[in-house]
Amino acid sequence: MVLTSNKPLLAPLLLGFVIMSYLTIGTQSIGVCYGRLGNNLPSPSQVINLYKSNGIKSMRIYDPYQETLQALRGSGIQLILDVPNVDLPSLASDASAAAIWVQNNVVNYASEVNFRYIAVGNEVLPTADSTSRYSQYVLPAMKNIQSAITSVGLKGQIKVSTATYSAVLGTSYPPSNGSFNDQVSSFINPIVSFLAENDSPLLANIYPYFSYTGNRKDIQLPYALFTAPGVTVQDGSFQYQNLFDASLDALYAALEKVNGANVRVVVSETGWPSQGDPAATVENARTYLRNLINHVNGGSTLRRPGQAIEAYLFAMFDENEKPGLETEKHFGLFTPTQQSKYQISFNSM
Repeated sequence: MVLTSNKPLLAPLLLGFVIMSYLTIGTQSIGVCYGRLGNNLPSPSQVINLYKSNGIKSMRIYDPYQETLQALRGSGIQLILDVPNVDLPSLASDASAAAIWVQNNVVNYASEVNFRYIAVGNEVLPTADSTSRYSQYVLPAMKNIQSAITSVGLKGQIKVSTATYSAVLGTSYPPSNGSFNDQVSSFINPIVSFLAENDSPLLANIYPYFSYTGNRKDIQLPYALFTAPGVTVQDGSFQYQNLFDASLDALYAALEKVNGANVRVVVSETGWPSQGDPAATVENARTYLRNLINHVNGGSTLRRPGQAIEAYLFAMFDENEKPGLETEKHFGLFTPTQQSKYQISFNSM
């Protein structure tokens, strides 16, 4: 999902690309999401070895799959561990259930697995048809998980958050006007307060690809791919040349308006598919990923100068059982046979 711009943008040229170019990923700011919605994927132990052999230092997983957690032991890989949406009601209503969840999925591994964040729910909003039934449980579950983490002495080591997406914003253009959707304010504002109180980041799935394909009339492809030749959006003193920064800064602006100015945003998903739409090509995916990685490694957004960007690429593999549009099956950096789709070199710049 994506944090979108919703007004006309300038239109310039498509940049060329080098078919054999390499992507370089720094060890501090870039991670990769590991989804398992496929019937032809390598085993978790093979996946961990693939991360390690490519120098990928951070991972997001979408449930506490024990085989994956076992394979992560001693790997040194930093981890975002999701609480699946279906588990939110039980963890929200029963503190002891949250304590057991933390014991089984975190404490039992914490001496050998580097947990960084726990994402309590993914893309849950009261306005979203597919997840609205879980919205009342997100914050109570976050609080119970936080209490459990604190009780076992891991509060300073592991941050508790939730992962959101574009629909949380009511306004995103220009970025400085970014604000949360009025229909979700009673949901998101208390979450922001919780994050601020606990010095935890907000996780956000940011996809310029979906912004572009949802509004091809007003959003130009180079702006989404980091290849615009100049300023595309003038926002007061801020001059935006790429949609990723504009999207992220719109979220920062929204946080500032609800006493969340000190809440950092971690980009918990971002990527570009290679098949299933005219814009979903290997060349465009390579261009987006290469430019995103270079940008994350070397810069910051205009609203947060000097603050490093932390981002997780979606995803490690093409997943042939993902529901939805055909593009959803083609976000992988690797094929299920562990072949790189983009000749990616995961080395520090």
